Amino acid sequence: MRIVQEKTLIQISFLPRSFPVNCYLVEEEDGMTLIDTALPYSAKKILRVSERLGKPIKRILLTHAHDDHVGGLDALKQVLPDVPVYISARDARLLTGDRALVEGEPGTPIRGGVPRSLKTKPDELLKDGDRIGSLMAITTPGHTPGSMSFIDTRHNFIIAGDAFQTRAGLAVSGQLRILFPFPAMATWNKRIALESALKIKTYQPSLLAVGHGRMLKQPNKAIEDAISEAKQKLNWNGTEKEMES
Repeated sequence: MRIVQEKTLIQISFLPRSFPVNCYLVEEEDGMTLIDTALPYSAKKILRVSERLGKPIKRILLTHAHDDHVGGLDALKQVLPDVPVYISARDARLLTGDRALVEGEPGTPIRGGVPRSLKTKPDELLKDGDRIGSLMAITTPGHTPGSMSFIDTRHNFIIAGDAFQTRAGLAVSGQLRILFPFPAMATWNKRIALESALKIKTYQPSLLAVGHGRMLKQPNKAIEDAISEAKQKLNWNGTEKEMES
């Protein structure tokens, strides 16, 4: 496990040298907001970090419903039964193991591991623009249909789940990195993921924090380069204005 702090954001990384899986604690006045819960065995270590920092976990936000982001959820809720869980309405369906597409979605199959026997139910269903303490939720589908990112409005940090990866080089979700191909292999729709990457770019984040790989300071040039690469690979010939509409 590796712990890295940037101002109010603490990254907890499991298996950082081989298969990094990250979750995040965000410091608030009343305690901590936990973003994602990593792997099933991660719960005790997440709680230990919170205790060491002297601030209790007050809420749990989920970027999306893949196993490596919700794995520790049930164990955490056993210890923290009154802590509310937040996820998008769309990925709340995935949280139950329901991979069925809804009307209007592209026909690409939902990929990646989704829970089969998760007991925890969400308390709040998030939509674009919702505020949770210092965080603002933004819809960034693509990796899953209901993926969300969160902006720490105090510092303009973006916690983007798997909308990007930084392990083996910054990449838009769905764009393969041979040395760490797993996020790309688990991506639902590459075109929608590119649209979400463009949306994230408009916020000009001062730091990008993702599910797999190190946090990236002043990431905007690297984000632009990753988007350009994705456009080329997807043969996108339109304008960014069209892409964002």
